[in-house]
Amino acid sequence: MKSRIVAASAIVLTSALALAACSGGAGDTAASGAASGSGDGDYTIAIVPKDATNPWFVRMEAGVQKYAADTGMNVFQKGPSETDATMQAQVIQDLIAQGVDAIGVVPVDPGAIEPALKEARDAGIVVVTHEGASQENTMYDIEAFNNAKYGAFIMDNLAQAMGEEGIYTTMVGHVTNASHNEWADGAVARQKEAYPNMTLLEAEPRVESQDNGETAYQVAKEVLKKYPEVKGILGTSSFDAPGVARAIDELGLKDKVFTAGTGMPAANKEILDKGLVAALTLWDPADAGYAMAALATKILNGEEITDGVNLGVKGYEEMHFSEGSDKVLEGNGWIQITKDNVDSFGF
Repeated sequence: MKSRIVAASAIVLTSALALAACSGGAGDTAASGAASGSGDGDYTIAIVPKDATNPWFVRMEAGVQKYAADTGMNVFQKGPSETDATMQAQVIQDLIAQGVDAIGVVPVDPGAIEPALKEARDAGIVVVTHEGASQENTMYDIEAFNNAKYGAFIMDNLAQAMGEEGIYTTMVGHVTNASHNEWADGAVARQKEAYPNMTLLEAEPRVESQDNGETAYQVAKEVLKKYPEVKGILGTSSFDAPGVARAIDELGLKDKVFTAGTGMPAANKEILDKGLVAALTLWDPADAGYAMAALATKILNGEEITDGVNLGVKGYEEMHFSEGSDKVLEGNGWIQITKDNVDSFGF
C-alpha cells in the first residue's frame, strides 16, 4: 500500500489540476485504458455498495474483481449486510481505520454519510462515488449517464406500454436517493414535454419502495387499490418495476396497468416473458464498479481528470462533466432489456 503521504500528495495535485481545468461489460474489458495507468500495483481500493447481498451489487463486485485481476492491485468490495445508511457509514469508518488508499461509495443516503466521507478525506484517502451526484465529500461522482436523460428513457418505455395516455405515478427506492429522484424528475419532465395525454397522480406523485422488492409490491398494491384510475407506475430502484409487476399479476391487471424501470436481466426473465413488463432499463453495475476503481487509480496516480476522461470500460470511455459541474462525470451506459434479448446479457 502506498504511504498516506503519497496518497495525500496525489489528492492535493489532483485538486489543483481539477481547479485549473475546472455491452461488452466489465467481464470483457481488456487490461488497457484506465488499467494501463495503474501505478505500481500497491494501492488498496475499497468499493462500498449500498449492501452486500442485493443482486445488483453482487454483479458490481464482478467488475471490482475484474479490475483487481487486470491491475494486480488490492481492490475489493465491502458493503453493509443491509441497505442502511448508518451501517454503510460504519463500513467506511472501518476502512478508514484499515488505512486504505481509496474508497468508492454508492451512497444509501448522501447526507448521512457526509461525516464519514469527510473523515476519509481528512485522513488523505481518495473518495469517489457512484449515484451520488449531491455528495459533497467526494472528489468525483460517476454517473452511468445523464440522470434526466435516463429518466426520460424510462418514461419512453412506460409511455409506449400505456399507449401514451392515462394516469401514472413514480416510485423511488428512497426519497433521499439523489439519483432515483433525478431519474423520476427526468421522467416527469419527459412526460410533460412529449406525452400530453398522460397525467401524474396529483395525490401521490412519488412513493417509496425502500429498495426492497416486497415493499415495492405492497406499495404498488396499495396505490392500485386506493387509486383505481392509475394505469402506470414508473420505477427507479431495481426492485421497483419487478415488485409492481408482481402486484399487477396478483390483482389481475395485466394489460390494464403497466410498469417500467430498472431491473436485472436474469432475475426478471419471467416477468418479461409473461408480458407483465414490456421492457426494463439498466446499466451494467459491474462496469460501474470497474469504473469507480479506475477513476480512483487515476487520482492516486496524480492524473488530471479532464472532460472526456476514459475509464476503460464500455459506456465510460468518454466521460463528460455534468452541465455546471466539475465533479459529476456522466457516461453513456444505459441498455434496454426485453423478452427478446433478456438471455443475451449473461447476468
